[in-house]
Amino acid sequence: MNNAILNNYQRWTERAIADIDVINELKDIAGNEEKIEDAFYKDLAFGTGGLRGVIGAGTNRLNVYTVAKASQGLADYVIKNFASEKRKIAISFDSRIKSDVFAKVAAGVFAANGIKVAIYSELMPTPCLSFAVRYLGCAAGVMVTASHNPAKYNGYKVYGADGCQITTEAAAEILAEIEKLDIFDDVKRISFEEGFEAGKISYISEEVYTAFIEEVKKESVLGGTQVNKDVAIVYSPLNGTGLKPVIRTLKESGYTNITVVKEQEQPDGNFPTCPYPNPEVKEAMELGIEYAKKNNADLLLATDPDCDRVGIAVKNTQGEYVLLSGNETGMLLLDYICSRRTQMKTMPQDPVTVKTIVTIDMAERIAAKYGVKTINVLTGFKFIGEQIGFLEKQGKEDSYIFGMEESYGYLSGSYVRDKDGVNAAFLICEMFAYYASRGIGLFEKLNELYEEYGYCLNTLHSYTFEGSAGFEKMQNIMASFRKSITEFAGKKVLKCLDYSRGIDGLPKSDVLKFFLEDNCSIVVRPSGTEPKLKAYISVSAATKEEAQVVEGELARAVEEKM
Repeated sequence: MNNAILNNYQRWTERAIADIDVINELKDIAGNEEKIEDAFYKDLAFGTGGLRGVIGAGTNRLNVYTVAKASQGLADYVIKNFASEKRKIAISFDSRIKSDVFAKVAAGVFAANGIKVAIYSELMPTPCLSFAVRYLGCAAGVMVTASHNPAKYNGYKVYGADGCQITTEAAAEILAEIEKLDIFDDVKRISFEEGFEAGKISYISEEVYTAFIEEVKKESVLGGTQVNKDVAIVYSPLNGTGLKPVIRTLKESGYTNITVVKEQEQPDGNFPTCPYPNPEVKEAMELGIEYAKKNNADLLLATDPDCDRVGIAVKNTQGEYVLLSGNETGMLLLDYICSRRTQMKTMPQDPVTVKTIVTIDMAERIAAKYGVKTINVLTGFKFIGEQIGFLEKQGKEDSYIFGMEESYGYLSGSYVRDKDGVNAAFLICEMFAYYASRGIGLFEKLNELYEEYGYCLNTLHSYTFEGSAGFEKMQNIMASFRKSITEFAGKKVLKCLDYSRGIDGLPKSDVLKFFLEDNCSIVVRPSGTEPKLKAYISVSAATKEEAQVVEGELARAVEEKM
């Protein structure tokens, strides 16, 4: 371990005295070179996703000091770029460990810098933060969350004045401000209580929350069509923020038969029944499926802790519950919205749907049937939000009808600029009730789409690389994939797009997409928020079984090349 790391650790033992948990952890790792190095070998990375990391002591951890330093950098950025009357920041937080603490620390830093703070008085979903930024005319927003990561993580997502997560350029400017700062000497702070009493910090009113709910309900495409809203629904907020807004939206819209998974109902950052609280993961959905079986429910919904993602389970033709992928749910929603708007004659002129480059290509074929243009963007819903902003500037905001990403994120309106689990849960229930009233299940409807457009299988494989050694290994793997790979599992590479060079006007990004024979493709990229390398495999085939065989061969080929 080098002297700089050890000196930094020693400095923290002397200066980091405001948080008892940090004090205790610094004592616990004394003499353990491996743990000290991992906690201090770098600063926690700040990028377009803000900060995300393990909660704990050190520069490479999320704690009151790293949060305060990031907040000071954001404050300096806002002061440089916004007139005094525009300097206002909205804050929200989820159910994770220390989320409320970190939110109040950030508020205290902003207030100490003369920036007005509007903070929710209780935990609220990420889309509520995006909505508040725009509704209140803020210069920026902060959401304290680590989304769907395990309990040991937390994060700090930064939003721009447009309600989108910050751009690459803004992130670079904020990072430059952060890097100028000494974590102890250069951060201005007052307590949350002091800022509140001085009127520098205020709570976001119920009016804002209600306005959000009303905007979600406006996204209905029933158009007065009567459906059976007594369908049996089981819902799990996975111990996160979704309970109040999702249940309120559904009940106010007339849904009468909702059962909440009791063990996962109340906010709990330890996530005792779902250690990985991600509706993409089967284990997180198992308790909900048990409830669905017990209640003979027609539909299971689950939202992640910050309620921007939704996973669902439906009955197949044998009456067994099956989980739908993010791509499958997205295709169903896209087709439902397009078909209903077409029937109701509410399709806008020059309609647009937006998806990420790793989201299923079949969505483009569905959109094309209805005369809807598809725009492909980089991975990350902020790029979908940016496209809505571009349309708004052209006076074509109403042209946007739907956005989707394979990682269970959806948005049908322009009232927020990030994926919205409340909106998605509402539309999924409406879609389900609409088809159920016509004797069609979602599983059957999905198979109808496959029969019409051909079978397409998209899968995601994640490979974890922890610590400094893991970070270096990921960089080496990406470098090796850039070296003239000609085939995967016998399928020739027809072309490779390297998005680090900037393609189709998109920002430069460390992403590779290989186009293979037989309408197959592979995308490889490092995660922007976790120590993982991700591989997205897309296979087109005559049948599901054939696609699964080819996908397995391609997945093995990717692993071998790693």
